[in-house]
Amino acid sequence: MDNKKNIDNSKQNNSKVIRINDDIKSQNFIHVKKLKIIFIVVILIFAILIGRIGYLQFIQGSYLKELAYQQQAINQIISPKRGSIYDSTGKVLATSASVDTITINPNKIKDSKDDAEKTKQLKEKVAKAFSDIFELDYNETLEKLNSTAQVETIVKKVEQDKVDKLKSWMEENDISVGINIDEDTKRYYPYSTVLSHVLGSCGSDNQGLSGIEFKWDSVLSGTPGKIVSSKSASQEEIPNTEETYIPAENGSDLTLTIDLNIQTIVEKYLKQAVENNICENGGNCIVMNPKTGDILAMASYPNYDLNQPFTPNEYVAKTYDSLSSEEKSQAIYKMWSNKSVSELYEPGSVFKVITASAALEEDITDTDISGDFNCAGYETVTGTPIKCWRDYNPHGSQTLRQALENSCNPAFIQLGTRIGTSTLYKYYKAFGLFDKTGISLPGEADSLFIEEKSVKPIERATMSFGQRFSITPLQMITAVSAIANDGILMKPRIVKEITNTDTGSVTTVDPEEVRQVISSETASKVKSMMESVVEDGTGYRGAVTGYTVGGKTGTSEPISGREETDGYVASYIAISPVEDTQIVLLLTLYKPPKDNHQGGQLAGPVVSQMLTEILPYLGIPSSTESTDDTDLITVPEIRNKTITEAEKILKEAGFTSKISTSNDKNSTVVVDQVPKPGISLSKGSIVMMYDQNTRTSATVPDLEGKSAYQATTELRNSNLNISIEGSGTVISQDPPKGSSVDAGTVVKVTLKPASKDSH
Repeated sequence: MDNKKNIDNSKQNNSKVIRINDDIKSQNFIHVKKLKIIFIVVILIFAILIGRIGYLQFIQGSYLKELAYQQQAINQIISPKRGSIYDSTGKVLATSASVDTITINPNKIKDSKDDAEKTKQLKEKVAKAFSDIFELDYNETLEKLNSTAQVETIVKKVEQDKVDKLKSWMEENDISVGINIDEDTKRYYPYSTVLSHVLGSCGSDNQGLSGIEFKWDSVLSGTPGKIVSSKSASQEEIPNTEETYIPAENGSDLTLTIDLNIQTIVEKYLKQAVENNICENGGNCIVMNPKTGDILAMASYPNYDLNQPFTPNEYVAKTYDSLSSEEKSQAIYKMWSNKSVSELYEPGSVFKVITASAALEEDITDTDISGDFNCAGYETVTGTPIKCWRDYNPHGSQTLRQALENSCNPAFIQLGTRIGTSTLYKYYKAFGLFDKTGISLPGEADSLFIEEKSVKPIERATMSFGQRFSITPLQMITAVSAIANDGILMKPRIVKEITNTDTGSVTTVDPEEVRQVISSETASKVKSMMESVVEDGTGYRGAVTGYTVGGKTGTSEPISGREETDGYVASYIAISPVEDTQIVLLLTLYKPPKDNHQGGQLAGPVVSQMLTEILPYLGIPSSTESTDDTDLITVPEIRNKTITEAEKILKEAGFTSKISTSNDKNSTVVVDQVPKPGISLSKGSIVMMYDQNTRTSATVPDLEGKSAYQATTELRNSNLNISIEGSGTVISQDPPKGSSVDAGTVVKVTLKPASKDSH
């Protein structure tokens, strides 16, 4: 029994052990499982942390670095000085002056004892002072003082006298905290309205808004600098920490091709022309040097005050108050628009010089072929009659020169038909009329032409005399300047130098030749015909005493039904001097009265006024057409001088010397001279020197019907001089044609204007 009991107890104990072992195994398994879970969780946490660190380091590293920098650094911006703008003679057209900007820290303007009522009274007092000194609205200013913002701007671009008043008030009222006076700059334009559409203006942030200021903003504005120091977590500057100074790069200065004196002359007469002729849509004028493409003047009228660019001029002000907010903005932008560059027009008969150039270059005709064209008062094109401006008295049989003098539309319609559309378009492209000129001004407009394949005979007819397509005045004068420059097209240039104000280095913007459009021979023929337009044709009102002038009048008619909005365009283009052209001038007047709109009548006299002042200013010597004694110089006595001495005397006096000898000039003595001493002649006249009694003879050419320039050229080519009486073309000469005379002889010619009409 005992053994059995022991056995049973042993079995029970074994069962207990087994159960205990199972429990232990179960607990161990659970423990291991928990450890695995914990281990996995830890691994995941580490993976997440590592991923987060990687994300912060590699993905957001740059951003967080910048954020930390902003939290720890104080950046004081150093504003660069905006570059100045000068005219070609060094006169300042735009510059920046030091002014101040007034800001406040609203939370720092408070009573010393933090009394709410006294703080309120103090802010009201400050608001009153601001509104009185700076002429501000009191309520708006007080609202800024009560703002929760860290900083509020009270007023920008304050002149020194008002800053001094504020400083005195602050001292009197013992206020030194919360009101900040920071140095700033303000743009000034010394000549106010002069060159307004070209220069443009700047906004309150000194950023260019229009014109040169806008187009060249990146060059003029420079790059801001800064002072970097450290600040604590409380956002206060940490004393004695190292500062980093990054200097500002000041803006560069610009020197323009514009000559302020010429610009002033042009603006004076342009204003008179617009106002006296009641041109509703204003006018514009460009003066260009054809040899370089330099713009010497560019004016539009009405103009505006550059120092107050958002103030309407008197023309805009008439309706400004009745406009909506959007319409007001549009009106201001329109006021800023540079008509010469940004607005299209139909050039009218001025364009006939382009048609003539194409015909001459293609050898389709020549300048003086008798009976080449016929004007019956109109020309019928595909059943549509197109009238000549003088249909009441047709021009009849004409040469090309006469057709240009008469500004005869039928003749140029006939010429356009001979040339053909494809050839016309070839020259339009060559003259740059299909492309923007590329001038360094904003908003240059694209020309509008019918596609070549869509041009029908009626369109070709109107294009041949300058209508039913649109170009800019700048494109027109650039094309004519190519003719004046021996056929070479130049890119218009208005900025000629860029000066780095920090280093003093100067970058030159060189003149840029585009292409040879027509030959110099063709150009010379067209210039000769343009001179005839002034001497004998519709452009006679553009003549200038003492100078040779070539010109072409233009009168563009509006499209039927658009008379009230567009109106006529009266224009005149001039070149001078004809023989060696220094300037080309285009004057355009928009929407003159219906009963007085001819380009020759309206624009011609104004061009003459402008050139009368511009040509002498440029130092261009007057031609022999002048009869004023002050334009003549006296032939000096050179007899009994050595040839070397005589040549020096003549050169200093302004004469050209010639001699027919091969002897030593230092020892050979002048025996005689022609002309004799004491005679008054124009500068450049020829003085023949003789060392013996033999004479060099010359044959007097036929000068009848020639202009002063043509007569002078022919006589000087024959070693003869000229004395002129009158103006127009030669009607008589002495000695007569064919006479054999001594070289150097003075031929007296009498000139008389032909009967003229205007168009």
